[in-house]
Amino acid sequence: MTDNPEGAAAWQTDPVTYLTSRPPEFTTPAPKSLYLTMPDGVRLALDYYVPLSAPANIAPAGGFPTILLLTPYYRRFALREGAREGVETCPNAALFRDMFVPRGYALVVVDVRGTGASFGMRDSFRSPAEREDYATIMDWVVDQDWCDGRLGATGISYVGAACDFAASTGHPALKAIAPISAVWDTYADHFYPGGILLTHLTSGYSEIMQALDHDDRELLKKFSYFADPDLAGPAPVDEDPGGECVRAAVHGHLANVHMPDFIREFQFRDAALAHDPDFTPDRFSPHAYSATVRRDVAVLAISGWMDGAYCNGSISRYLSMTANQDRYLLIGPWDHGARVNVSPFRATAAPEYPLRGDILRFFDEHVRGIDTGLRREDPIHFHTMRAETWQSATNWPPTDHSETFYLAAGGALSSNAPDDATIDHQVDYACGTGIDTRYGRLQVRNVQDYYADWQEHRHGRLMFVSEPLEDNLTIAGHPLVTLTLASDQTDACVFAYLEDIAPDGTARYVTEGMLRALHRNLAPPSETYLTAWPYRDFTRARARPLTPGQAEELTFAMLPTSWQIPAGHRVALAIAGADRDNFALWPYGRPGYWQIGLGGPNASRLVLPVMS
Repeated sequence: MTDNPEGAAAWQTDPVTYLTSRPPEFTTPAPKSLYLTMPDGVRLALDYYVPLSAPANIAPAGGFPTILLLTPYYRRFALREGAREGVETCPNAALFRDMFVPRGYALVVVDVRGTGASFGMRDSFRSPAEREDYATIMDWVVDQDWCDGRLGATGISYVGAACDFAASTGHPALKAIAPISAVWDTYADHFYPGGILLTHLTSGYSEIMQALDHDDRELLKKFSYFADPDLAGPAPVDEDPGGECVRAAVHGHLANVHMPDFIREFQFRDAALAHDPDFTPDRFSPHAYSATVRRDVAVLAISGWMDGAYCNGSISRYLSMTANQDRYLLIGPWDHGARVNVSPFRATAAPEYPLRGDILRFFDEHVRGIDTGLRREDPIHFHTMRAETWQSATNWPPTDHSETFYLAAGGALSSNAPDDATIDHQVDYACGTGIDTRYGRLQVRNVQDYYADWQEHRHGRLMFVSEPLEDNLTIAGHPLVTLTLASDQTDACVFAYLEDIAPDGTARYVTEGMLRALHRNLAPPSETYLTAWPYRDFTRARARPLTPGQAEELTFAMLPTSWQIPAGHRVALAIAGADRDNFALWPYGRPGYWQIGLGGPNASRLVLPVMS
């Protein structure tokens, strides 16, 4: 089975067919590079690629629409002396370069301040100072004779969120953005899903940023993306052939933020830096700036079902930008950055979906102004795993139907509400989910097989299993978990796992949800942060410890998915109080003794959004 969309009924013109209609017309030259000075005097390194026409190999008059990539991961590497031929010096930008430049777009790739060959320092994750740089960069680009004055921006993860920040400057030349695997809320989408710290993510990400920012090539070899021994640090710009400026810039990067220290200052969304009381997680979250995005900017939000908690970010981006007439949502069977097809039923790990071709169509429509038929397509496309089909929708969630399963005595998951009862559980801090999880790619681990060892990680949990299904059950959206829970401690981390159990007993991971009980109170969403699931603001002001022995209702969404559970299989819900492989163990050293209520007016239950 495959994620190839060719011939899929979900589109009028499928992405493969569209890309076939747009063959390369230009050649891609070697980049030209320079330092661009920001208003505060910081110099940023940038590369630019301008399409060349054959046979004269010159850029035609009139200029090209231009795509921006704003990256902390090196716009381009230098090569060591004696490097073999053909080494890719742009491991982050190459796929975009090779798609857009031959098809008539100029490309500009920038080392954001405090990274690569650029000067300056990073005073936070996604420093607000970077956002101010983006307007200056765009001013320079549109002033070049090879740019026709129309801009788009795209990129993965950090680079994707930079698209949002660039759009929030209100620059009139920016027509469309296509953020891939990009957060909307850095707190809940990235570092604190459910209000619980992703511990290994912070340390893993910090290690790769230290390797890049400090030009530590031995440390960089740990990471498959940059492990080629011929890569030799950030490439100098044309005016710095000897690399003196690069060395000076890298020295300045020693002052950059250290992520494990930085992110632990924000256990609550309203927590601030001790030395800057106005600096909260909203300062580095795209949603907080979205009100200043022009309403004529088109938005394509892209994610995957195994994209950490980032899929929530893409969905919120789509839901929140309601004033933007042209907005689209694409969710595939992918991990972070759509590097792997995560479906257990795939034919190959490499995605066959032409993602950059899909972005090309989006930019052709909204930057070049070509009628590609995109506006006549449904705005939402998503892939259903196991069924291995693409579907389209006009709204999110794509269904208003649901099926409820109740937690019952004896570990049953019942379609009927049971009588009042309770079940006791001693939380086991040995519980974990392994390292090949949806969070592995966020730690820059080259995961290829997700949850393949799931059977080995099911101990220490409460299990509730349904009877065999009479019909196929197709889930699409956010499953909801409600637990009536009492603990002998004043806090708890609750993890819920949805499983598909085959007749032979094989259990497959479908999705998960989590909530720190301290954050159980709901809050009204802001206008710039709309959700399709119960919203929490994760503030200290709204946090409320548990009263030991007192039952409380906890309702939280699992991370979104679309998955078909076949007839004859069973639905299972597993409950745990820890995931030591990925999350902080709270409360420290105090695994709770829980009592979960079954039945009654507030029955513990699982609600699945299902396609009719």
